[in-house]
Amino acid sequence: MGIITKITKQVKNEERYNIFIDGEYSFSIDEEILARFQLGKGKEIDEMAIAEIGYEDDVRRAFNLAIHYLSYRMRTEKEVSDYLKKKELGDAVAGEAIHKLKEYNYLNDHEFAKAYVNTQINTSDKGPGAVERELIEKGVDKQLIESALTPFTQEIQLEKAMGLTNKLFKKYKKDSLIVAKQKVEQNLARKGYPFSVINLAWQETDNEKSEDEKLEAVLLHARKAHNRLKSKYTGYDYQMKMKQNLFRKGFSMEEIEEAIDRLKTEE
Repeated sequence: MGIITKITKQVKNEERYNIFIDGEYSFSIDEEILARFQLGKGKEIDEMAIAEIGYEDDVRRAFNLAIHYLSYRMRTEKEVSDYLKKKELGDAVAGEAIHKLKEYNYLNDHEFAKAYVNTQINTSDKGPGAVERELIEKGVDKQLIESALTPFTQEIQLEKAMGLTNKLFKKYKKDSLIVAKQKVEQNLARKGYPFSVINLAWQETDNEKSEDEKLEAVLLHARKAHNRLKSKYTGYDYQMKMKQNLFRKGFSMEEIEEAIDRLKTEE
């Protein structure tokens, strides 16, 4: 048991106070904790009370740290929990602070998920699968994610997927149609679009090549193959190696034959 003999406001942080017991510094606390426990000069205080005050002060500190962390943008419960753990606050303290944050609605994973999905729909080219993965990484419950993804309708997915398909098809125009299609599909899959939407997007977009574009693409790859093979093979072996190489790249035999004939005239 001791008696509080002096209380002073800290110079660097005016919201914290130093508590002196029996003439010696004992601990510091937040202004709100000081008022809540009605601490004042002359009040008797024992070790159990000091421990309780210390715990509540840690919770208050964790709460304030979390509020500052949340001031930059919305966060999930897991993100705040991970942040408080980095501050070396105990699990009990962090858990109590998070409980208070949820009570005040500063933390709401459902609202976070809805806002996150809406932002991704309006500002990114990601599909629902990618958005779902990101929310899982942020610790959002699966059921909350499913509910939040409701506005990401198939119509919106298809519109975004078609835009990506057009953009990517232009990027891969120097590949065969088969390879270009494969690359487009792989890109869309990585971005989280389901294959049903990917297939429909391909069907609904203009992905045909003119005869000149087809010839230009096959000739590009034929010339590269020719430069690698001409010093190693001749005659029949050269013809077979060229055809195998170009066939693996998705070109038809008709396109390959025409390319090889063109190369002959260029030699």
